[in-house]
Amino acid sequence: MEKRRGQRFPIHLPVQISVVSGKRVARVTKTSNISSGGISFPSAKEVKVGGKIQYEITLAAGEAPVRIHCTGKVLRIEPVQNDPEMPFLVTATIDKYKFVRDRET
Repeated sequence: MEKRRGQRFPIHLPVQISVVSGKRVARVTKTSNISSGGISFPSAKEVKVGGKIQYEITLAAGEAPVRIHCTGKVLRIEPVQNDPEMPFLVTATIDKYKFVRDRET
């Protein structure tokens, strides 16, 4: 039975994972797909299903990138057979989001 609410789009955007299950992390990857309710991304490490997650998606738009800070929870993790460097595919919700200004350089 299909539980997805929104259509998935195979868009590969930079995403920086900052918190997983209450622990600060610094992981950078790209989305595998994105919808109005969540994202999927490859991961080198396994994460806990049901754990809270914070991440930032970067959209390249015009002269300055647009960043979207998101919070959600991990819905599922699936093994990936053909990528030994990123052996997991993580799917997480987008429960809250806010647009943030580009960081000063």
